[in-house]
Amino acid sequence: MNCKKAKQIDLVSYLKKQGFRTGKTNTKDVWFYSPFKEEKTPSFKVNTTKNIFFDHSSGIGGTIIDFVTNYNNCSIREALVILSEGSFSFHQQKKQIIIEPEPTYSIKKVTELTNQNLLDYLSSRKINLQFAKQFCFQVHYSFSNGKENYGIGFMNNVGGLEIRNEFFKGCLGKKEITTINNNSNVVSIFESWSDLLSYFSIKNEIPKENFIILNSTSLVKKTMGLLNKYSVIKLFMDNDEAGNKATDFLIENANGKIIDSRIQYKNYNDLNHYLVNRN
Repeated sequence: MNCKKAKQIDLVSYLKKQGFRTGKTNTKDVWFYSPFKEEKTPSFKVNTTKNIFFDHSSGIGGTIIDFVTNYNNCSIREALVILSEGSFSFHQQKKQIIIEPEPTYSIKKVTELTNQNLLDYLSSRKINLQFAKQFCFQVHYSFSNGKENYGIGFMNNVGGLEIRNEFFKGCLGKKEITTINNNSNVVSIFESWSDLLSYFSIKNEIPKENFIILNSTSLVKKTMGLLNKYSVIKLFMDNDEAGNKATDFLIENANGKIIDSRIQYKNYNDLNHYLVNRN
């Protein structure tokens, strides 16, 4: 991934995929609630014609590279690694292009979750720490500059690690779905591990169900070979365009009884947003 190709990534699609909330839109501008601070009125504007942003609350603006470097407090080289991890819509192109990640990182160690900053981050999202420690790891890693970072890690089916902390969200290794077998004929499907853990936290238990975590809605087709054995399929997608498309795809193509569970959190971005804001 070079700078020229990175700047072709559609900024609005990227921000929505990271879970940032939108406000008003018009023919050429999309407004977001600032990723850099809590606010009640959206002040982060993306010009869809030029594919650039300006955040009025912080005075920061520029291309998608400028956003990633500022949001993750990283170098341009590290930003290009982050941007090469997923499947993104390219600006003014309808075809979705999958870009394989470059192996420019190293994993130093993987341990149990003990770092207080990571535990505080999970607590701020109202996630039960007992469940988090059961399904997630503490991962220490570095990019090409050698600086060691750490984050919450969630493993997929091919050993790749979804990494999250207060400042960074990405994948180390190959992107893939995660399946959890609980010997059930009911399966619940989530977009991310945080939604899975939010589900457990709301229930205050691990239900007797199997679970599929997409880790990206672009991987929804990978569930097709897995769903035939289930009599009930429960869907917990985000309330956005990507979540709508994934839900529609599964309803149209999967057998068995399909339950769109978003009715439970229809006024929220996703299941975790509901968990954080419920009374």
